[in-house]
Amino acid sequence: MTLPLAGAKVLDLTNVMSGPYCTLMLADMGAEVIKIESFPEGDMSRRFEPKVNGESYCFAVLNRNKRSIGLNLKRPQGLEVFRRLAKDADFVVENFRPDVKHKMGIDYESVKKINPGVIYGSVSGFGQTGPYAAKGGYDIVAQGVTGIMRMTGDAGGRPAKVGIAMNDIAAGTTLLYALLGAYIHRLKTGEGQYVETSLVDAGLAWTFWEFGAFFGGGETPAATGTRHRRSAPYQAYQTADGYVTVGANSAKLWTNFCTQVVEKPEWLQDPRFVDLPSRLKNVEILQDEIEAVFKTRPTAHWWERLDRAGVPGGPVYTYEQCLSDPHIAAREMVLDVEHPKIGPMKAMGHPVKSSGELVKIRTPAPLLGQHTGSVLTELGYSEAEATGLFSEGVVYDSTRV
Repeated sequence: MTLPLAGAKVLDLTNVMSGPYCTLMLADMGAEVIKIESFPEGDMSRRFEPKVNGESYCFAVLNRNKRSIGLNLKRPQGLEVFRRLAKDADFVVENFRPDVKHKMGIDYESVKKINPGVIYGSVSGFGQTGPYAAKGGYDIVAQGVTGIMRMTGDAGGRPAKVGIAMNDIAAGTTLLYALLGAYIHRLKTGEGQYVETSLVDAGLAWTFWEFGAFFGGGETPAATGTRHRRSAPYQAYQTADGYVTVGANSAKLWTNFCTQVVEKPEWLQDPRFVDLPSRLKNVEILQDEIEAVFKTRPTAHWWERLDRAGVPGGPVYTYEQCLSDPHIAAREMVLDVEHPKIGPMKAMGHPVKSSGELVKIRTPAPLLGQHTGSVLTELGYSEAEATGLFSEGVVYDSTRV
């Protein structure tokens, strides 16, 4: 069965997380992704620990199904190699600061001149326009600017970063659907186009409930720990050996929770908890009452009772506990691959399951410049020409050094 993007060609000029995540998804769907890397360092994430046999495990899990070419884009010959690649590329994806691609001559307008149908995607910290466009932006910067750090963590505490690179992943995902939308448009019309997003825009666009509350009621979202701002009980509660989450966010679920989980039917008539507005108003008292019960038994006990009562809930795992859970294994979220230097390693599974073949791990992450020689051959360079480019420091392959 043919993967959906089989035959599509992607030039990947991205680094670290947001861009590489986007191109990883394109690669998993079958696109040929050629990762263009500076040398001798390559993608900045190649430096990240831990390393196994000199190769970054973090880089390896984010760059499977890609080929790598070491290319010096500051040299005229290197720019010529890029142009040959770009001439028949379906996608070009980059995450430089906005001005860099223009200075290098690899921006959308430059590529469009030789490939009018190209779909060119950019992701940056603050976007290609606006007063902050030239500023550098990492995930933590975007989390701060969007107010996300002010609504994360415990009430009254220091601003807290979301535990993962949320804005990076949000931006990579946003760029992905923009590229695919542009690709569908091109299939219908033959027209290419330029699409761009930013860590700030993409992260802000995930704050729908907070956006609605601000403009609808003048509310400024603050940190609430694990609590939901619009529902209760909806948070993690302490148990005898850890924490358990509870999502009793409807009248029926609240009734089941009181009668079948904690066996406190009197709470249904308690004026402090009688309806949702009352529970939200008295959320601290509600937490104390629930935890007084939950602390008498371990998490597993309450998870079983919640499940039996039809009330959504579950344990608050450590990451290790999550990855070793049998359900995660059954959903094939941890897969085995063989890397040429790391050896046997684990790969993140595909979060989408499908009736047809939609995504597939075909190759491990490339070594820096591993495919430079073969790509040059495919572009029509003779063996002598390729050798000259290597000797002159225009191209690079770490396996030849």
